[in-house]
Amino acid sequence: MYYPEPITKLIDSFMKLPGIGPKTAARLAFFVLNMKEDDVLDFAKALVNAKRDLGYCSVCGHITDQDPCSICKDERRDRSIVCVVQDPKDVIAMEKMKEFNGLYHVLHGAISPMEGIGPEDINVPDLVKRLQDETIKEVILATNPNIEGEATAMYISRLLKPSGIRTTRIAHGLPVGGDLEYADEVTLSKAIEGRREL
Repeated sequence: MYYPEPITKLIDSFMKLPGIGPKTAARLAFFVLNMKEDDVLDFAKALVNAKRDLGYCSVCGHITDQDPCSICKDERRDRSIVCVVQDPKDVIAMEKMKEFNGLYHVLHGAISPMEGIGPEDINVPDLVKRLQDETIKEVILATNPNIEGEATAMYISRLLKPSGIRTTRIAHGLPVGGDLEYADEVTLSKAIEGRREL
């Protein structure tokens, strides 16, 4: 079907988002056309500002608008425990639980030999450097309970064994094949409580 070029470009832009196919993209494009111009401008500004103003914490790798992030700066947090997660969304999921008071380390992915992603392609080297700090006594591996997450957790646990730092894995209160960010607070709380030594 023929659309004027501006609509075609808008539809193509929406289709670059995950989970958005041609029909949904067209529906969103026409919805935007019916919005008030001020609302469209605010929407566009929000997109540009999020991209421009956000970066990653130089300490933990979490998404932030300040460096270091508010979690790393918070002196009330337990600096002896670092929870390793795959994505910034996982930090937000853990924080919603309101029971974990340690620090985080965001890997920005997981080891996946099938996709050619090794430890050096994610934030593992920075984790190793960070763990040279003798105040860190425990690392909680909270990668997703899927093949890539398990492989990443096993790799990191083997890497840390010689250091003497206690290495635990969150319990499988989370469904295998699920993602941390979609788990409810009770499930996450049980998973943290039931973590075990690797």
